[in-house]
Amino acid sequence: MLSSKFIKYFTSSLVIVLVCFACKQDKIELGEDLTMFPYNPETYEIGRPYDTYPLVPIPENNPMTVAGFELGRHLFYDPILSADSSMSCESCHQQAANFTDANKAVSEGIMGIAGPRSSMSLLNAGHFTNKLFWDGRVDLLEEQALIPVEDPIELNNTWGEVIKRLERHETYPKMFRAAFGIVNSKEITKELVAKAIAQFERALVPSGDAEFDRFQRGEINLSDDAQYGFELFFDGNIGVKDSECGHCHNAPLFTTNEYFNNGLDSFPSLDDYVDKGLGGVSGKFIDMGKFRAPSLRNIVFTAPFMHDGRFETLEEVMDHYNEGTHQADNTDPLIRDLNLNQEEKEAIIAFLHTLTDSTFIRDPRFSNPF
Repeated sequence: MLSSKFIKYFTSSLVIVLVCFACKQDKIELGEDLTMFPYNPETYEIGRPYDTYPLVPIPENNPMTVAGFELGRHLFYDPILSADSSMSCESCHQQAANFTDANKAVSEGIMGIAGPRSSMSLLNAGHFTNKLFWDGRVDLLEEQALIPVEDPIELNNTWGEVIKRLERHETYPKMFRAAFGIVNSKEITKELVAKAIAQFERALVPSGDAEFDRFQRGEINLSDDAQYGFELFFDGNIGVKDSECGHCHNAPLFTTNEYFNNGLDSFPSLDDYVDKGLGGVSGKFIDMGKFRAPSLRNIVFTAPFMHDGRFETLEEVMDHYNEGTHQADNTDPLIRDLNLNQEEKEAIIAFLHTLTDSTFIRDPRFSNPF
């Protein structure tokens, strides 16, 4: 008679064999026909906080689909994109930090080399219609998504290696089929990878749960401090000082998508800027030291601040604009010492807190799928 120990061992072994056989049967071989898997694209609808909030512009050659978004979400979180499979896009753009690199002035790539700039938030990235990155070096999210993979101080990989990994992956060929209708894994390209990641990033819009959004919908009133900060921020009341904030961070996106020299540094000449920002891309003397004005939505989750992460707190940011600015040939004319008192600075910070959307940073649609 067989012992119970043998039966248990035999049963467990049989289960393992069957599972492995099933996995083998499910595995996609390189170049295998994928048309047995469905391709029925369903439109992914991007929401918005309220009716007058602008719709995210969608390129004609990369329509939003449920399968495309889900593929992009997986690729965004998958370290398969890095040379040593240790880092992903999410490593420097964490949801809990409003898709920035939490508490880091600048990010480090897989070699431990620090980058030159702070990791910019991806909230509302689909609305960045006036080029991308701090220096405006590319036009579209589809272009932006191509760069970190081969950057030696980021993921330090090659697209050839990434595509090899994806072609031989157990699930990605089927996901590319569902998203883009490819007929075999050899049709996976870096352009399709970038399109999928761009779809995920375009979907990163506010939930509408921020106090400011509820205020805009007429559901609540702001606190007295926040209301005073609102008036200072937007120069919304005669007799209240203009803090000049709204000119570069206008509602509802809280960015104008433009590039400014905001008086951070003092140099004898614009040519002396170490990080030339937009000027390093455009080659124009007048653009030296200009950087994108980021959105202030969820700003409380994105410290430290500025393109190089030099300020630890919002209080430091306010002190800079209030009495610490430097003038250069291209410093924006609205950058000047504001002479706000402590109450006024605190009121503006209270208003900035109304832009906090905790629902967005916890939204499971945008979280790690693995």
